[in-house]
Amino acid sequence: MKKTLSDYLKIPYRMEVVEDREEGGYVVSFPELPGCLTCGETVEKAIVNAGDAKKAWLEAVLEEGADIPEPASEEAYSGQFKLRIPRSLHKSLAEHSKREGISMNQYCVYLLSKNDAVYVPNRGKHKY
Repeated sequence: MKKTLSDYLKIPYRMEVVEDREEGGYVVSFPELPGCLTCGETVEKAIVNAGDAKKAWLEAVLEEGADIPEPASEEAYSGQFKLRIPRSLHKSLAEHSKREGISMNQYCVYLLSKNDAVYVPNRGKHKY
């Protein structure tokens, strides 16, 4: 069954909010919806405008009869990747994880999660 505008509006497309240091304000885009972007003077206004921009983008694409991409599901990711690091960093991670009484794998997941959650220097990540 073909999806309607209402169906697509319920899909949690990833929203990226970036501060525009040159012009001021904030720019919002939806990476999975090419060309769907807007802006606002504040983060809050930019996010409100993003809802309107997403709706207008979806309406236009549906009217054209073109395909609308859907966000990649987490099932597309195994949860594993291989990483080569310097021996000195490996040693440091092993020592820290031992001191915490957890495996190095658990310690690295903790560090990645902690840093991913705070990584918002000039850009926010939201799902809407």
